[in-house]
Amino acid sequence: MRIGGAMFFTDYSMSPTELAQALEDRGFDSLWVPEHSHIPLTRKSPFPSGGDLPKKYYDVMDPFVVLGAAAAVTKTLLLGTGICLIAQRDPIQTAKQIASIDQISGGRFLFGVGNGWNEDEMANHGTIFASRHKLARERIEAMKVIWTQSKAEYHGEFVNFDPMMTWPKPVQKPHPPIMVGGAFPYGARRALHYGNGWMPHRSRTQYADVQALLPKFREMATEAGRDPASVPITIWGAKENLDLLKRDRDDGVSRVVVSLDSGKSDMILPELDRWATLIRLLG
Repeated sequence: MRIGGAMFFTDYSMSPTELAQALEDRGFDSLWVPEHSHIPLTRKSPFPSGGDLPKKYYDVMDPFVVLGAAAAVTKTLLLGTGICLIAQRDPIQTAKQIASIDQISGGRFLFGVGNGWNEDEMANHGTIFASRHKLARERIEAMKVIWTQSKAEYHGEFVNFDPMMTWPKPVQKPHPPIMVGGAFPYGARRALHYGNGWMPHRSRTQYADVQALLPKFREMATEAGRDPASVPITIWGAKENLDLLKRDRDDGVSRVVVSLDSGKSDMILPELDRWATLIRLLG
């Protein structure tokens, strides 16, 4: 089982180059970065984790810029969006950004996607909250066409373009893994429909026990005609608990992700050192 680290990069956190190097040096397999283009001052939808929205959500940097910086100073660390709000993004431009990062990193990009919870944020992008799931699916389908065809064409309800040419194409074939975040059962179904992995969150209020959902997800995969081994599970919200980590490993979880505070190195590096010990103990 692999362990990744995630951070909201801000102007008061560690830099992406600092953290990426620190993670790679300590045996982490991946760096994950979230996305919010902005946070409206109105709020129709509650924060999924409950309580007030943390300041870092307002301040977070662009994910593709920081992952590009991280790619330049690492050799093996995987680089993921956790998650990219594709329902708020132009698919043609985003497909080029992803292919470009996959090229400059030598094929190390992981495309973590989610459909979002902030209705007001989406509205500012012209996205209708009720139809965001279908919109996101079409945009991902269109991006797959762009990545895999020399003359790409897509016609859907929300995404529509005639034959065109756009490069670069990703290093990874047919495209970078699409890791779909979201709750069970709907997020899990989306992962099986158009994804290459499922990313549930351990600590979100809608989950009674993520561990109890794993057999259900694998049963759902089989019913959908997918080999459960081909849809790896990445659990967010990892705890510094060796017994729990061993349980995740023994239950076939592919990766857990540690959510780090937006702190400086004097705060974050000691935490990473403790995790490095756990990584060695897990083997």
